[in-house]
Amino acid sequence: MTKTSAGLLLYRRSPTGPEVFLIHPGGPFWSKKDAWSIPKGEYHDGEHPLEAARREFQEETGSSLAIDRPPADFQPLGVITQPAGKEVTAWAVEGDFDPATLVSNTCLVEWPPRSGRQIEIPEADRGAWFDLPTAREKIFRGQEAFLDRLEAHLLTAR
Repeated sequence: MTKTSAGLLLYRRSPTGPEVFLIHPGGPFWSKKDAWSIPKGEYHDGEHPLEAARREFQEETGSSLAIDRPPADFQPLGVITQPAGKEVTAWAVEGDFDPATLVSNTCLVEWPPRSGRQIEIPEADRGAWFDLPTAREKIFRGQEAFLDRLEAHLLTAR
């Protein structure tokens, strides 16, 4: 069965162009990798993907920004399939967030792999704002399409 996730691409306008907020996954596997993602997470049958995306943003950042906004503020970015097969549905929303205030939920993972030992890690260990060219270099493979779709939306919204 295909895993499904939903997430939010937070963006802001700057004098040099749009910037997007991405998170860096927590834990030892990602600690030395410069790989970033939109805040996202899995959802299950019966949960609306936008509600899951809003919940996941709050869980991974500690911010209620996505919870406090009306649904009309969220621009659909469609669905992508990541290289490992997970389908991700995303929405863009304009806003601001101070990465220094990020407080992420934690989760248990087996580390080292196949050791049977569980450790608690943050879902995200940090967040940062990136201009679109830099974000394209850092974002998980497969998620670049969300940046392209955001850029197209911003061009048509002028």
